[in-house]
Amino acid sequence: MRKNSIKNTRINAEVQKELSSILRMEIKDPRIAAMTSVTGAQVAPDLKTCKVYISVLGDDRAKEDTLRGLRSAEGFIRRLLARNLNLRNTPELSFVLDQSIEYGVHMSKLIDEVVEKEGGGDDD
Repeated sequence: MRKNSIKNTRINAEVQKELSSILRMEIKDPRIAAMTSVTGAQVAPDLKTCKVYISVLGDDRAKEDTLRGLRSAEGFIRRLLARNLNLRNTPELSFVLDQSIEYGVHMSKLIDEVVEKEGGGDDD
């Protein structure tokens, strides 16, 4: 698979920044959790589609509700994105839950537990 060009990387960063701003300032849907952040955006080279990776702080129900709320507000978010960014095409958005932060926290806890056990066994 082809690597992202510099132009595509810049577009990804701009779309991510703008979507973060839209989620923080414009969306009023109560289903969307307050601690929702955009961790990444991957725009196709033809600018037709965009995968938006989001992270939600909360339980599984909050994550499901947030995804449902974002999917229902997709057209509104896309319209705001088109107004704020000057792109040839405004991409169709698809929201994907990003589990990487939770996975990192879980792995960090496991490492801490192992280090704690190893440190306790060296006292002999």
